Amino acid sequence: MGEFRMPSLGADMEDGTLVEWRVKVGDTVSRGDIVAVVETQKGAIEIEVFESGTVLSIEVPEDEKVPVGAVLARIGNVETSQPASEAKATPPPQETEVRGAPPANPSTPPQAPKPVGGEGGQRRTSERGRESGETEADAKPSEEGSVMEPDERSGVGPPRSREGVGADAGETKTLEAGSPKQPPSKQPPSKQPPSIPTHAPRPPIGWVRSSPSARRRAHELDLDLTWVPGTGPHGAVTRKDVERAARSAKPAAEAPVDAMRQAIAAAMSRSNREIPHYHLAHTVDLAAATAWLARRNADVPVDRRLVPAALLIKATALALKRHGALNGTWVDDRFHPADGVHPGIAISLRGGGLVIPAIRDADTLDLDALMQALTDLVDRARRGRLRGSELSSPTFTLTNLGERGVELVHGVIYPPQVALVGVGAVVERPWAVDGMLTVRPVVTLTLAGDHRASDGHTGAAFLRRIDRLLQRPEAL
Repeated sequence: MGEFRMPSLGADMEDGTLVEWRVKVGDTVSRGDIVAVVETQKGAIEIEVFESGTVLSIEVPEDEKVPVGAVLARIGNVETSQPASEAKATPPPQETEVRGAPPANPSTPPQAPKPVGGEGGQRRTSERGRESGETEADAKPSEEGSVMEPDERSGVGPPRSREGVGADAGETKTLEAGSPKQPPSKQPPSKQPPSIPTHAPRPPIGWVRSSPSARRRAHELDLDLTWVPGTGPHGAVTRKDVERAARSAKPAAEAPVDAMRQAIAAAMSRSNREIPHYHLAHTVDLAAATAWLARRNADVPVDRRLVPAALLIKATALALKRHGALNGTWVDDRFHPADGVHPGIAISLRGGGLVIPAIRDADTLDLDALMQALTDLVDRARRGRLRGSELSSPTFTLTNLGERGVELVHGVIYPPQVALVGVGAVVERPWAVDGMLTVRPVVTLTLAGDHRASDGHTGAAFLRRIDRLLQRPEAL
């Protein structure tokens, strides 16, 4: 039986919150399946399972925060999990009563109470029963857009099916005690039987009396109405109340970014504290690469065109395969070479901060597959749909700030990695070719290396190899 544990999704991660299970006890899973979603300082991350089998037990409920390495679930073979599967097929015994099903003895159907006041009295009885089952307080949240109604599904207040029967029975007794010939319309509709206040449904938990415009404005400002004091009728929250609270409150939308900034700060502080950096820069002539890209992209549909970043990633991955001292991690005072080339791509998020997911085995992918992997990675990163293995497996970091107009990038190594390449903007510069001065598109690559794992000679050879590979883009 295997144990599915909380993974480490970065050097700075100490714990995570399990926000969603994608499987349940008895489900069969295969290696690579998404089984859970974990919230970290870098956002919600999808977690894969690394063995096949059947889910025997779930050890951690949703919305619980646990440390890295904690057992989340147990996975075994189908034979071992058979009892759990059978248990799953047995419905809960209390389900029948909760949903207001018939009594345990099915041979005796339930009899509706029969009033003595004739047809008019019977109609009045059902109308009064409906009034007691759905009061104005019950209907108001539905009109004002509440997502929770006080019925048997929400668990707030008694089930309506029981309220209706109780109200009808109470009304029947009242009619029997009075004169059967008394017209029902003469009874004041505002008077309620004494038992009705006992059964009246309570307002939904978390519901706030507010105007529609106040709720719309609160949604626009991402403001929780439960914390807004209301000044309207009966304490209702108005649009002005929402705007006043928004001006005085701290912006809630920045909280996730603050958490991410704290994680980045911790990792970068550790990097500067522990890693002896050295930096090298090398300018590469991209004339051959850009000309080849133009010819290649002219013959393919728009969705299959390549961008210069794909060439840079492939050239860097191939160079890392040759210079393994830059591809790995420094842990426990020694260098651990990686078993594959998995460059992490620094991706900035629209809400602020960044993540560094990996393209696994980038050196083995052709340019089309690499471009597809890069596009998919960026799209899922910005939608918060990254997988845990993509964040925990980078062996090297590649950051491209050229699109922001930056020509030179002096990066900070992300621990426990030992190297990082920064890519600047592609610019036109005077360039000497065979003794003649011309203008060429060039890019400056910078290497940040960990002096514990490599030295400047290794770093310089690595940058020169990237240069040579980019001069023959058709061979990538």
